[in-house]
Amino acid sequence: MSPEQLGRQMQQAGVRRLCVISGEPEWCLARAAEWRAGLPGDWLLVGDAPIDDLPRCAPAALRTLLGREFTYALFDARRGFHAEAFAALAGALRAGSWLLLLTPPWLRWAQQPDQDSLRWADVAEPIATPNFIRHLQQTLLADPSVALLRQDAPPRIAPLAEMPDWQCRAPQQQQAILQQLLTMAPGVAVLTAPRGRGKSALAGMLARQIPGTPIAAPARASTEVLARFAGDAFHFMAPDAILAQPDLAADWLIVDEAAAIPTPLLSALVARFPRVLLTTTVQGYEGTGRGFILKFCAGLPRVCYFTLDEPLRWSRQDPLEAWLNQALLFEDAIPAPASSHTAPRRMPADAWRHDATLPEAAYRLLASAHYRTSPLDLRRLMDAPGMTLWLSGDAPALQGALWLVEEGGLTPELAQAVWAGRRRPRGNLVAQSLAAHAGFVEAATLRSRRISRIAVAAEQRRQGIGQALVAAVQAQQEVDFLSVSFGYTEALWAFWRACGFTLARIGTQREASSGCYAAMAIRALTPAGRALQQRAAAGLARDWPQLRQQIAEPIALPETFSPFNDEDAWLAAGFAWAQRPLEATLPVLQRLADRVAVSPLLQAVLQPQADLGDVAQQAGLAGRKALVARLRLDAAAALSEWDAARASLLRQQVE
Repeated sequence: MSPEQLGRQMQQAGVRRLCVISGEPEWCLARAAEWRAGLPGDWLLVGDAPIDDLPRCAPAALRTLLGREFTYALFDARRGFHAEAFAALAGALRAGSWLLLLTPPWLRWAQQPDQDSLRWADVAEPIATPNFIRHLQQTLLADPSVALLRQDAPPRIAPLAEMPDWQCRAPQQQQAILQQLLTMAPGVAVLTAPRGRGKSALAGMLARQIPGTPIAAPARASTEVLARFAGDAFHFMAPDAILAQPDLAADWLIVDEAAAIPTPLLSALVARFPRVLLTTTVQGYEGTGRGFILKFCAGLPRVCYFTLDEPLRWSRQDPLEAWLNQALLFEDAIPAPASSHTAPRRMPADAWRHDATLPEAAYRLLASAHYRTSPLDLRRLMDAPGMTLWLSGDAPALQGALWLVEEGGLTPELAQAVWAGRRRPRGNLVAQSLAAHAGFVEAATLRSRRISRIAVAAEQRRQGIGQALVAAVQAQQEVDFLSVSFGYTEALWAFWRACGFTLARIGTQREASSGCYAAMAIRALTPAGRALQQRAAAGLARDWPQLRQQIAEPIALPETFSPFNDEDAWLAAGFAWAQRPLEATLPVLQRLADRVAVSPLLQAVLQPQADLGDVAQQAGLAGRKALVARLRLDAAAALSEWDAARASLLRQQVE
């Protein structure tokens, strides 16, 4: 049966299929051309390089095609496999579609450097990704619905198993939920669905029925489908714009992809309106909303839950979706049974290769607890250097998982360049930030491990499993300190404080992802780590009197008042004659301004809640960059006023 005949059969059954073409570049292109010739219709190429005259989209730009549909697609993975783009492309194909996947020669694929690793592995050169590629190959070989064209083996193109004609029932499911929403009592409705179920379309239908309903989302660009179904009733407002209008009155508020909106912002939105519809995706290439359901919705007083599970553009028996769910581990984590807690243990480094049951269960648990967990994280966990998993419980229903990332160990010269703001090597999130922002250059030279994620099964929370994982990690690490970066909330800080961590830094800008101020904490494990921990705690206490004036939230932290000293002078010199950031240097400059007269411009920037844009405009400067350049000159002048000889020496040392 030809691909075209198979396509007609697939369309009747409402399904889509994957065809893998694996071999040398020219061989792959020749086979793809044969398939394209036999499958007339619209084609889309997703890849970094053009192929013939096909309409092309780069993998990184695939989000620009959200809301569009295609009949056939070709995904070029010969140089690298962009997992999120592949999943997004699959979601854009309608029933009857073939998705062609071009790969390197089958037997060499796992050893070939993957260009996509430059996005997620914190490496200077591409690396091979054997764990992920072997996992892909196993799922491809195990699924008879996947057509395999290998240059080194006979082709495998099996006909579809007998399937009934497809009858899409998604519209009926949408209408049934819409009627329930229209008669709902005051409260919050939570609508969840995997990709391709018409969730945003249903939100648009509700907006059309209730004109004047404000519609919020993480970004206006992601509301294209909702807007199409809302028609003239589409009334988008950014979340912060809604909160800025206290007199805004409406019976409903619709929030699309609510899990991607910072929790504090979402809480304020929900409290403003009698009825709220929150939609979120519970499976997909951008992340999962399961953690949102568990954490945010559990605290709401009146909640109704609705689920769309009937696909709009393909059948429930769709082979492509079934394979993709298995390949990218989109399935739900298995609930952890109530059982005696087992001692946390480190996952063997070769687990992905010999028995993936354990690491796959850990990834699913992380995905269920953290909205932003996506296929990029799966690739990082599988093949990036310096990754470690610690687990509690037994697969497949784990109780807890902790993900560690190696950091630090930079040469003194590179660490000094990071401190000065002249270099930003890949990776080392906390180690670099403590050097570049907090001013502790040794944080980058010491060896450390950062806790990237920690998750406990919802059924097992508040039983000490998270603390036990952290304690086990502390007891087994041969590094100078552990670190963690998180959006500051009292509850989160209470957890890390109970685990023995000390707050080392807190930013003055809210994170877009969490709506919270970025905080970093460390836990010393060696004498060198303890010295850093003490210095960091003392430095934050000295800076806090000035920092808290820049933070629009009451956070109670220790503070000490001390005058400008030699360490301050060194940091101020780094701002004046190197590239140290302004925000991190403001407390030091404030203490310098307490000692000597400084310029009016510098004095204006040091005022509580000063807006740098306004300051630059009032000074007649062309934006922030020009303002910072002028402030560096003013800081240098203030240092010379403080001690001209010392300032000259500091300048030589910094430069």
